[in-house]
This record gives sequence, structure tokens and C-alpha cells, in this order.
Amino acid sequence: MELALTLRRGESVLLTFLIPVLILVFFTLVDVLPTDTIEPVDFLLPGVLALSVMSTAMTGLAIATGFERSTGVLARLGVTPLGRRDLVAAKLVAVLVVEALQVAMLLAVGLALGWRPDGGLLVALAGMVLASIGFAGLGMLMAGTLPALTTLAVANAVYLVLLFVGGMVVPLDDLPVALRVVSRALPAGALSDITHGAMSGSTVPAAAWLVLVAWAVVAPTLAAWRFRWE
Repeated sequence: MELALTLRRGESVLLTFLIPVLILVFFTLVDVLPTDTIEPVDFLLPGVLALSVMSTAMTGLAIATGFERSTGVLARLGVTPLGRRDLVAAKLVAVLVVEALQVAMLLAVGLALGWRPDGGLLVALAGMVLASIGFAGLGMLMAGTLPALTTLAVANAVYLVLLFVGGMVVPLDDLPVALRVVSRALPAGALSDITHGAMSGSTVPAAAWLVLVAWAVVAPTLAAWRFRWE
């Protein structure tokens, strides 16, 4: 049911699919990024895959769930045997299905733009699944504790901040040292390290996996604990 409801939100699904593709195409074709040593698409595709995970699992989920809560939909579910953990799990599964479609589309666009697989894609996908759990936990935490309009504002603000400091468009190594350390402690930066490292054939930092595991455990646990039906 969660998957059916997600796919019925046509405008939201369109933006979820369209924005990452537009970013990938625009920044690949327009020479504005500091990627002199590699082809723009080779740098951008791992970051845009990470961006698609964040936009679907955190921003889209938080906004949709926040308005479901404000309109009383979740209050009705609250009187059924469905528990908080079951609701979080159902929404996470729906998110993973949508992300699978996004990944397939982005890989096809990347191939059309000149990207060629260089190994490590399965490792990157494993990191994306792990990050999805953490991002979904953050989204549900916002939606389950904040008013709907506040959730809308906060989710979009966090999305924009992580877009520019999470290594998705601007390389993490080009950020100031202090900001780089903070970014790599966040799920966006850790996921960027994994996708870029795995898909370029480089070594993936062990710290990035530890960060994602920590977020994947803590965020959903807090969401299930603090979630309010209304």
C-alpha cells in the first residue's frame, strides 16, 4: 500500500526522478566543475546516485509523511494493529523500490553520456541501501515530530545543505578541512565517499561504512521511538 501511495503522487515522483537526471546532464555537458583529472560524468554519476538516495529516502519521505500526519491519515492508522516500527519498515521498503527505478534510469543516462562501468557498482549499491535506511530514519524522525509545514521547510533546507557539502556536486576534498570532517560524519558525505571510491576503483574508507552503519541504526530507532501519529 505504501508503494502504491508513493507512485500515485505524480508530481513528487516526477521531481524525484527529474532533478537528479537534470543535474547529471547539465553538469556533465556544461564545464563548470573542478574535475580536470577525470571526465565530468565519471565524477557526477556516483554523486548523483547518492543524491537520488537522499532526495527519495529523506526529503520526499519526510514531506509526504508529514502531510499524512497533519491530515489525520496516520491517526487513523494509529488505531489499527499497525505499529510505529511496521510503519517505518513499510515506508522504507517503498523507498527502496523507487530508488531501484531511479538507479536503473540514472545508469542508463550515464551510459548515454559516456560513462563506462569500472567495477565496484555492487559495493556502491550496498552503500546506497545502507544509507537509505539512515536517511529514511531521518525523514521519519522529522515527519513524526514536527508540524507538516516545518517538516517541509527543514527537509528542503537539509537537502540543499547536503547537496553542496555532501560531495555530490563539489568534491569533498575541495571543501575546507573543518567542513570536510563534518561532512564525512554525515550520511551524505559517507555515502559519497563510498559511491565515488567504489565506482572509480579506489579504496573505500572503512570510516565511511562505520558512519553509515551508525546512522542506519540510530536514525530509524529514534524515528520509531519519537514518532507521533498526530
